[in-house]
Amino acid sequence: MTLEKTLIVGTGLIGTSAALALREKGVEVYLSDVDAHAVRLARSLGAGQEWTGQSVDLALIAVPPPDVGQRLADLQKRGAARAYTDVTSVKVDPIADAERLGCDLTSYVPGHPLAGRERSGPAAARADLFLGRPWALCPRPETDADAVLLARELVSMCGAEAVTVSAGEHDAAVALVSHAPHVAASAVAARLEDGDAVALGLVGQGLRDVTRIAAGNPELWQMILSRNALPVAGVLERIAADLAAAASALRSGDLDDVTDLLRRGVVGHGRIPDKHGGPARDYTVIQVVLQDRPGELARLFNAAGLADVNIEDIRLEHSAGLPVGVVEVSVRPEDTGRLAKALRFHGWHVPPVPGAHSEIDQTLDTVSD
Repeated sequence: MTLEKTLIVGTGLIGTSAALALREKGVEVYLSDVDAHAVRLARSLGAGQEWTGQSVDLALIAVPPPDVGQRLADLQKRGAARAYTDVTSVKVDPIADAERLGCDLTSYVPGHPLAGRERSGPAAARADLFLGRPWALCPRPETDADAVLLARELVSMCGAEAVTVSAGEHDAAVALVSHAPHVAASAVAARLEDGDAVALGLVGQGLRDVTRIAAGNPELWQMILSRNALPVAGVLERIAADLAAAASALRSGDLDDVTDLLRRGVVGHGRIPDKHGGPARDYTVIQVVLQDRPGELARLFNAAGLADVNIEDIRLEHSAGLPVGVVEVSVRPEDTGRLAKALRFHGWHVPPVPGAHSEIDQTLDTVSD
């Protein structure tokens, strides 16, 4: 089974990103959207050409959850593709809609890439958006094997990792790891409406991390949450119970419940897989003070490359009112001393890294050669 022609229905962030990724792999991509401006913008980005009814191998439906079933039915009536998939973040309701509308479910492979950005629309699209990300596929028992192969080929071409789950398992999982966290982040961010200038002037990176996803489109998230309401409500109720217990403990002065919640939080955070998909690894964080000017990050990455050190993760925090920022670079513990020494050699201020002194001493000669 070879994916040569694809139709992207919906040229927003996800649809256009998939189109760009497929174009890089040499796939012939056609674009369709009720918003003609979005199609023109996606075309100008090199995402493909406007669809005028050509038959394709696979149609990817990238529209809001309530519209998936009807769009699938319309496409199948036109014989648009040999197989169909979608990218909505809920699965049970769109499948039920497709059944109610009499769609051919043998050629439909429900899907959901676990990737996104706070920005929306084709202008925010990136060909590497899905690189290394999980992409859920939820075929039913009657789904045709060739349709599944085409969907998996699309996932692979986008650089993602296909994960096969049932629709019910998927919706329960995303309620826990995506939908409820978005609501919780929004609840924290909403409290900032009451913040005065003094409070907002003290905002640090921790708050930015907690509230980052709260910047998502409220109308789109309302549609998502309404289609996965009960699983999300269950998770939020458990979060609310933990928070209520913590608040009660703080008022009473008996902080056992707070300590227990903090400890469970550490355990839960440790269960989040690392970027390789396996158990979380212990990395050492090196802080680097950067001037806020062009080329500084490129210089840092180049210095790491010269020291033969792979940067596992990176986080940038700007200093309010100052022309500097602090970059936190995560590396393997055995690379810590070599990278710290290399960065100092190239002129950066790097605070002392715990446990790295002995390795720094051992690498004095090799880095400066």
